Amino acid sequence: QVQVVESGGGLVQPGGSLRLSCAASESIFIGNNMAWYRQAPGKQRERVAFITYIGSTNYADSVKGRFFISRDNAKKTADLQMNSLKPEDTAVYYCNTYPSRENYWGQGTQVTVSS
Repeated sequence: QVQVVESGGGLVQPGGSLRLSCAASESIFIGNNMAWYRQAPGKQRERVAFITYIGSTNYADSVKGRFFISRDNAKKTADLQMNSLKPEDTAVYYCNTYPSRENYWGQGTQVTVSS
């Protein structure tokens, strides 16, 4: 079964940290770039970070220096470590390949940054 499952979201105070995890089926993960995306209320979905199969990374300017993406090819997981969180990071976070594929979108995980 082709699927992506995101986890690790929650409510955190400004300045706090969260670690998101993405578990993907083999057909999605193997050989593909993986990325984290987010969609805030009333806004378009945006790419936050991606990591190539061999580990090169790229970040949106808004999260550079605060978020860090990693992957474990053996476990078929891709994590997003989020530090120094800001209220504007509040969104539903999704994992997908990069470029994304429509049928790979999962349910996402909600991240809320609020005091």
